[in-house]
Amino acid sequence: MIDLFYWPTPNGHKITLFLEEAGLEYRVAPVNIGKGEQFTPDFLRIAPNNRMPAIIDHAPADGGPQVSLFESGAILLYLADKSGHFIPADLRGRAEVLQWLFWQMGGLGPMAGQNHHFRNYAPEPVPYAIDRYVRETNRLYGVLDRRLTDREFVAGGGYSIADMAIYPWIVPHAAQGQSLDDFPAIKRWFEAVAARPATQRAYAIGPTVNPTGPVIRDEERKILFGQSAATTETIAR
Repeated sequence: MIDLFYWPTPNGHKITLFLEEAGLEYRVAPVNIGKGEQFTPDFLRIAPNNRMPAIIDHAPADGGPQVSLFESGAILLYLADKSGHFIPADLRGRAEVLQWLFWQMGGLGPMAGQNHHFRNYAPEPVPYAIDRYVRETNRLYGVLDRRLTDREFVAGGGYSIADMAIYPWIVPHAAQGQSLDDFPAIKRWFEAVAARPATQRAYAIGPTVNPTGPVIRDEERKILFGQSAATTETIAR
């Protein structure tokens, strides 16, 4: 059994995508980030960076004590190795998947996240920041579109954790100021991933956990944005 500490954000969706595809037994433990539940002492023992998702695997492959992990990319890699699915076993195939997993973790996710913040959540518009992150998101879409021009999925060997990492960050493309009509290869890939039954099951979990959707109220904004070491320590108490 795997405990998944989850909220329906792009990073949270990555893990439900994998778990649904692999058919691993899991249970969802909601972490309401708008209420600051990511700062509770119990959660911080699992995820010291006070971010979700995180997991506890009660039946690790080595038969030893339970394993807890934070960071969505690390979780995807761990689950792929545990199950033997969605990452090639050969050296070159594995390296190909990993480089695109890290591309998402180090590029698309952070840049699109800043894009979301300055376009949709900042208390006042900052034109330079909006232009900077919308343009960089657009550049990254171009990289992905070129990659997908002559292949079905992001890496060789079929659908992989690279696709699972990237897809949730493409779902909110309109909120990022991007149109998939400008990226035909991404659009074809996006529609194929969206049509997968496991994708549909994974995304159906979100509304059961957070029926109101991604609405940020003023009190939630104070918790989610602009934290420092001092303020997070206060919230954790």
